[in-house]
Amino acid sequence: MSSTEETRIERDSMGEMQVPIHAYYGASTQRAVLNFPISDLHFPRQFIGALGQIKQAAAQTNEALGILDAAIAEAIVRAAHEVIDGKLDSHFVLDIFQTGSGTSTNMNANEVIANRASELLDSSRGSHKVHPNDHVNVGQSSNDVIPTAIHLSALVIIERELIPALQGLHKALQEKAEELMPIVKTGRTHLQDATPIRLGRSLSAMQAKSSAVLLVCAMRKLN
Repeated sequence: MSSTEETRIERDSMGEMQVPIHAYYGASTQRAVLNFPISDLHFPRQFIGALGQIKQAAAQTNEALGILDAAIAEAIVRAAHEVIDGKLDSHFVLDIFQTGSGTSTNMNANEVIANRASELLDSSRGSHKVHPNDHVNVGQSSNDVIPTAIHLSALVIIERELIPALQGLHKALQEKAEELMPIVKTGRTHLQDATPIRLGRSLSAMQAKSSAVLLVCAMRKLN
């Protein structure tokens, strides 16, 4: 935050903080920005989306339990959906190296969703019409939220990126194995020449290994 940037005052249990006027995050996030300027590495899109899913599910559950007012819960659900869709990614500003339990990142999510939800209820950012702790984070802990987000984002990456990539590799190896089967090459064992082998056989062995990895991924999804 530059000295000339327009700011607003946000308050939490630790006091007041100046935050950029257009930011959806609040005092806790800004404090962490100042305390942990370590690597310039930020959480990936899948992780942020997972945080949105967790906060959305928590709001729906807390409404069903009678803990959250229906209007506030609905605003949180809508704001969390924008996090899931990636519309608020620029407001997740923290370095991945921070406090051990990820408290700062959990609060980053709480503040972004609370301020956006407050806007959806015709209030201003920083008004705490929807409160980061009392509403968005109610019934939750960073020690639960962050590990859950890690598992959920890993599942998403496995399903949407790793498995399709492995399927493409498996198909390419199969095609190359068939194409190169007529070629005979010298086999190698312990860095020495060994029994001749068809080049296609070497590639089909790689294909078999990729099949095993796909099977493991499928089993992990079922579990």
